[in-house]
Amino acid sequence: MADKPSVLFVCVHNAGRSQMAAAWLTHLAGDRVEVRSAGSDPGDRVNPAAVAAMAEVGIDISARTPKSLTADAVRESDVCITMGCGDTCPVFPGKRYLDWKLDDPAGQGVDAVRPIRDEIKALVEDLIAEIAPATPEGTT
Repeated sequence: MADKPSVLFVCVHNAGRSQMAAAWLTHLAGDRVEVRSAGSDPGDRVNPAAVAAMAEVGIDISARTPKSLTADAVRESDVCITMGCGDTCPVFPGKRYLDWKLDDPAGQGVDAVRPIRDEIKALVEDLIAEIAPATPEGTT
């Protein structure tokens, strides 16, 4: 992995899980990690319940738009995390692949999305501890 690891989150529509994961990673790791998200069949907009659930914790994803998964996005990432998109993610040697089993928030209300949001946060916190742990001040 480079000095600054790069993570790609992939789900089917890039409208819920992958958007929330990318937002959590950006929020919690700051500039220590490069963050991307994409979908194997991107939707028209980010899931409104995901937007509302993230807003409740002070993270605004309302301006985000679903993006299409490309081989370049995978190639440029150190870690590729899939969330229910099956085998649609291209596989390149030397990349790390994880599959997070998460409920799909599509068609769900904000009450159903909150536990998914919280589960994603916990997974992202574990990922950060592994790939980009904070360094104590005064150390190099």
